[in-house]
Amino acid sequence: MQSLPVVRTYRDLVVWRKAISLVTEIYRCTQLFPRQETYGLISQLRRAAVSVPSNIAEGHARLTTGEYRQFLGHALGSLVEIETQLVISENLTYLAPAETNELMMRTDEIGKMLNAMLRSLSAKARSRG
Repeated sequence: MQSLPVVRTYRDLVVWRKAISLVTEIYRCTQLFPRQETYGLISQLRRAAVSVPSNIAEGHARLTTGEYRQFLGHALGSLVEIETQLVISENLTYLAPAETNELMMRTDEIGKMLNAMLRSLSAKARSRG
């Protein structure tokens, strides 16, 4: 049986790495958006995307489990912002349906990982209490 990798820093978290990859892909996709969206959807999507790994990292650095859970919750909130903005981008034909689907699959995977972390942290907190 293979043991889980040791997590020393947030950079060791698979979910953080996947979130960084999502940021890169969001930046790549939004480069093709119309110039008039620079301060609209481009800015909003990029800000929400950057927020996901940033909140994972900040939460990991916090001293209490409650704080960590709070920041993971913020990351989840940013994920649903991204999903909403992707739907709008597709509706405006800034993204092809296939691109939207690929990005949605990524957000879904990250969301599932964050929810699993939240469940694990909640169980850990209950076992201590």
